Amino acid sequence: MAESTVLVVDDESLILEFLAETLREDDFTVLTASNGAEAMDALAVSRPDVILLDVVLPDMSGYDVCRRVRQADAVNDPWDPDLPIIMLSAKAEHTDRVRGLNRGADDYVTKPFHYPELLARIGAVLKRVSRARDAHELKYGELAVNMLSREVTIAGMRVEVSAKEFALLATLAADPERVFTKGELLQMVWDFRAPGRTRTLDSHASRLRQKLVRHSDAGWIANVWGVGYRLCRPE
Repeated sequence: MAESTVLVVDDESLILEFLAETLREDDFTVLTASNGAEAMDALAVSRPDVILLDVVLPDMSGYDVCRRVRQADAVNDPWDPDLPIIMLSAKAEHTDRVRGLNRGADDYVTKPFHYPELLARIGAVLKRVSRARDAHELKYGELAVNMLSREVTIAGMRVEVSAKEFALLATLAADPERVFTKGELLQMVWDFRAPGRTRTLDSHASRLRQKLVRHSDAGWIANVWGVGYRLCRPE
């Protein structure tokens, strides 16, 4: 759990301060918000690993915040719709717990909570998400292509790519030692039955290489002259 970032959202200052202090003592990076609007603003500029989300907030309910996170638009919203969410609430009724889980929460903890138990629940959620992401992630050195969230990162830094650029990179990353012919890539990514005279692949590969090189010492994509493309590690 070390080096994980937690966004704590609660309008009760004592709880907010307690969680921020104790979580930092347990090696978490902690972000805080006292209402739903602040929580969404924090998600727009940061990428926490998990949210501790109070149900009752002054401007919108925690259920609404959870719903907005889960319904993220890949084009307009910068946060991960699969971001782990643990809801905190004084409402202990079974129906309240079910309501939270139905809104997309990963866990539901009632107040007053026992901190060691909450810490264990955070760890369990982070481990579960980590296993799920690893199962859907293609890695090649510091380059990671997540097939589930459709994210590309280099050394943990996100690289913004288009849908076709992602499809091209994912195809190459699925077999990084292989040289794919242009015909193969045009068929697999663009569903072209015959390559013909098109610069589509070359132009997409060039733009993708430029985006990748901004976060690394190399563009990661090698043009094998007369054949096609393959991934390459920075020297």
